[in-house]
Amino acid sequence: MLVRLELDEAKQRLLFGFFETYLRLSEEEEAKPRHEVSQMETKEAKRVMELIVSYEQRGMEKGIQQGIEQGLKQGMKQGLQQGIEEGKLDVVKRMMAKGYDADTIHELTGMPMEKIERMKG
Repeated sequence: MLVRLELDEAKQRLLFGFFETYLRLSEEEEAKPRHEVSQMETKEAKRVMELIVSYEQRGMEKGIQQGIEQGLKQGMKQGLQQGIEEGKLDVVKRMMAKGYDADTIHELTGMPMEKIERMKG
């Protein structure tokens, strides 16, 4: 039906965005149009397959982009946490060098006593 409408690319993208958002299909439902395409005449079938392939390509590109964004967020979060921990270790080392006792270091930095004791040793 979309091929017969002969929509421009912008309108196709609008419809595909709608389908992608509100009409999630099961594998069986996705297989049905492919079967119907195989029953069509060659010229129309080719145009429909181009639509299906471009729709799948856009979906894959969107999925890849979302994966990259999630990976970057996770990486930034891990990097930030690692930076905080390294900063704490530096503060603890400087506090030890100034003669602070383990209890005071623990109280001020929140670092576990066991870790402070290991650093002293």
